[in-house]
Amino acid sequence: MCEIEDRVQNKGIGGKIVPVTEAVGMVIAHDITEIRPGEFKGRAFKKGHIVREEDISHLQRLGKEHLFILEVKEDEMHENDAALAIATALAGEGIRFDGEANEGKINLVAARDGLLRINREALLEFNMVGEVMCATVHDNSVVKEGQLVAGTRAIPLVVKKSDVENAVRIAKGAGGVVSVKEMRKPRAGIVITGNEVFYGKIKDAFEPVITRKIKALGGEIIGVQFAPDDAGQIEARLRDLISAGADLIITTGGMSVDPDDVTRFAIRNIGVSDFTYGSPVLPGSMFLVAYSNNIPILGMPACGMYASITVFDLILPRILAGEKMGRKEIADLGHGGLCLKCETCRYPICPFGK
Repeated sequence: MCEIEDRVQNKGIGGKIVPVTEAVGMVIAHDITEIRPGEFKGRAFKKGHIVREEDISHLQRLGKEHLFILEVKEDEMHENDAALAIATALAGEGIRFDGEANEGKINLVAARDGLLRINREALLEFNMVGEVMCATVHDNSVVKEGQLVAGTRAIPLVVKKSDVENAVRIAKGAGGVVSVKEMRKPRAGIVITGNEVFYGKIKDAFEPVITRKIKALGGEIIGVQFAPDDAGQIEARLRDLISAGADLIITTGGMSVDPDDVTRFAIRNIGVSDFTYGSPVLPGSMFLVAYSNNIPILGMPACGMYASITVFDLILPRILAGEKMGRKEIADLGHGGLCLKCETCRYPICPFGK
């Protein structure tokens, strides 16, 4: 007996099994797959197909000696109809379907590049309903157009209509559970601080790292300024970049507790709001986030110079997606905020930031 018949019988769903030779004129209750090695793998008969005399030999070649004829009651839905209903409710902005429902399943993919957002509370409530499910990739993942981000399906062949309606209500009430937020392309300014760099004792290593990360997200660097460990000069360089049109400022150095580390004090001096110093992420515990007239200022500690992935990579996409990163949002990064320093970095295919 085929898997789909097992699913039906185990659920006590109404229907009947008939010999394929007696199925002419009856409606096939589910898709039937055909596999011809090296030639074809796909659907031979679609759910809802009315069996014809000429189909009998084809069905027999597929190993079908019996067909299941489904009897869907008024208070029930076929798996594909249920999948379409719940997928439509789950999909928020920036999400599209990857094909039609097949065996009760629909994949959701990104309709644009951006930041994947999952309403985790609504997803939990949705998955508590029963008979329907949705699995996603991690919240706050940077995704590309066409990338698979979620899959949803009706679990039994025939679903209680009340369960589908309840699941749809939850997903729609959340405005969609899965969405992709567009990220703006920043015009970034960099202020590199430290006497050792300013006076030419060592070569700066921050600029190429930051430039690469900004350009990878479609942004541009509009200016790079250097300043010694002097709060007044750092403050002046910050103001210069803002006046030049930077809508994102990144500072490097001066983030620790040494007496010469004055960068964070210079940032305060230009008049900022939502000043947050310190994060529960390693590497990146001495990170800084502040806002000057809604322009984000990110203070990168020394780890950003040598660690390939830091807290900077977790926070920047969210800021570009329009999120305000304050103390609470940064504190929430502690769960999953420990980099395992793998010999070969595979980020984002790893637990960091998840």
